[in-house]
Amino acid sequence: MSDPTETNGTAGAAESAESTQAGGGERRVRVVLVDDHRMFRTGVQAEIGQTEQTGVEVVGEAADVDQAVTVITATRPEVVLLDVHLPGGGGVEVLRRCAPLMGDTEQPVRFLALSVSDAAEDVIGVIRGGARGYVTKTITGTDLVASIFRVQEGDAVFSPRLAGFVLDAFASTDAPPVDEDLDRLTQREREVLRLIARGYAYKEIAKQLFISVKTVESHVSAVLRKLQLSNRHELTRWATARRLV
Repeated sequence: MSDPTETNGTAGAAESAESTQAGGGERRVRVVLVDDHRMFRTGVQAEIGQTEQTGVEVVGEAADVDQAVTVITATRPEVVLLDVHLPGGGGVEVLRRCAPLMGDTEQPVRFLALSVSDAAEDVIGVIRGGARGYVTKTITGTDLVASIFRVQEGDAVFSPRLAGFVLDAFASTDAPPVDEDLDRLTQREREVLRLIARGYAYKEIAKQLFISVKTVESHVSAVLRKLQLSNRHELTRWATARRLV
């Protein structure tokens, strides 16, 4: 989280964060961190969780979909920092299960995706699911704080390149083209597909997704069958060509 080129696509974002700090912590936002890497959560907490300086209060953390839904429901934060790839169904599944909280007119829970992925499919998927913005993990701490406050206020926040994906997808009233091959896969099959394409072994995938090796094998067989591919090498090429890795 140190690349100074990453911005949230809104003028004055850094100034917003600075004014929050300069104001002696007068503004406050309650945040839940959802990411399956504990070290990353610890880093984000250290970077933005000094409430008196940033105005951000981290009220909960979660490492998978079920934990996320439980913590978000219990704490009702203003903003959730949500990773896209999570055990148990991914960020989209968290959004689906938390839809009633997002629709609360008195105290809505708003979501800001914070992910290492900058793939168009991931960006569009979580925005369709209801997230208010999407930034990558190269964002600076100052810009992340500013983005959190903008999302709390109801604004949409994106880094410039990712905003382009969203504008392209929703520029017309017509639905964007659907990848019919990808659409055949379930959410869990897509998760397995991505991990296979990234070179994970079956045991590693099983551990990552909290499922058995046998279940991983079944998902891989289903993916190969649905996509009419012969082996994991063809699968990796297929996924890479669609920027799913």
